[in-house]
Amino acid sequence: MRARRLAIALTAVAALTLGACSGGADEADETADAGATETSDGGAEGTLRVGIKFDQPGLGYQDGSDYTGFDVAVAKYVAEKLGYGADQIEWVQAPSAQRETMLQNAQVDMIFATYSITDKRKEVVGFAGPYFVAGQDLLVAADDDSISGPEDLEGKNLCSVTGSTSAQRIKDEYATGTNLLEQPGYAECVTALVAGTVDAVTTDDIILAGLAAIPANEGKVKVVGNPFSEENYGVGLPKDSEVCEDVNAAITEMIEDGSWQEALDENVGASGYVPNDELNPPTVVACA
Repeated sequence: MRARRLAIALTAVAALTLGACSGGADEADETADAGATETSDGGAEGTLRVGIKFDQPGLGYQDGSDYTGFDVAVAKYVAEKLGYGADQIEWVQAPSAQRETMLQNAQVDMIFATYSITDKRKEVVGFAGPYFVAGQDLLVAADDDSISGPEDLEGKNLCSVTGSTSAQRIKDEYATGTNLLEQPGYAECVTALVAGTVDAVTTDDIILAGLAAIPANEGKVKVVGNPFSEENYGVGLPKDSEVCEDVNAAITEMIEDGSWQEALDENVGASGYVPNDELNPPTVVACA
């Protein structure tokens, strides 16, 4: 019945979208195609639009027509349990600043994109999960044993992405003498780290692990492994989605049958990263 529930939910979204605009027949056909119906063999027809990051190695990454990463693996597993084959998934780029809008405007059906569950976000969108619990951490040179936590960054150079609050948090709360360097993206930060321009890079630990697992970076950098925050990654859904519990059931099954660990090892294992075992694998929270 999971595919049937998703069909009902997506059909309702399509109806609301059509009712709110005066598009022509082509627009109506396009919206209707996003809905799903249950086939006689229990599979779902139509397309499932899944929002992911396209630029996070190890999590959500686009390479031509291929999409890889832990988020992608979880999304594929959930989609299969809902009745969708891999060829029925439409991958949609979901930049951080646009995720709520994309769900509210029915541009995607669900989002797997290092999407932290917060009370503020839950005011406008729904969440299933969490499917992973990350924490802010540090990436340092592989041979650097002088940095074991944010307090060790006093007088050192720290890189983060422009607009991120993670580096400033370290300067404000842990080491006021930290020198901050901003770069357009985390790949540029890692380049600066390998070159010795900075002493550390900071963001969520699993994102750092994905960067460290890139073949070009293997053996050159490492995740410190001392997280100092808690980020519950959830599956973004439209508000009051009827498939939330089905998504939760799929995540729980993925954890119990070992597929969750396999996906984690495959996508970030090369970095040597070990997630916080007190929080992972996580226990899903009942849908509100």
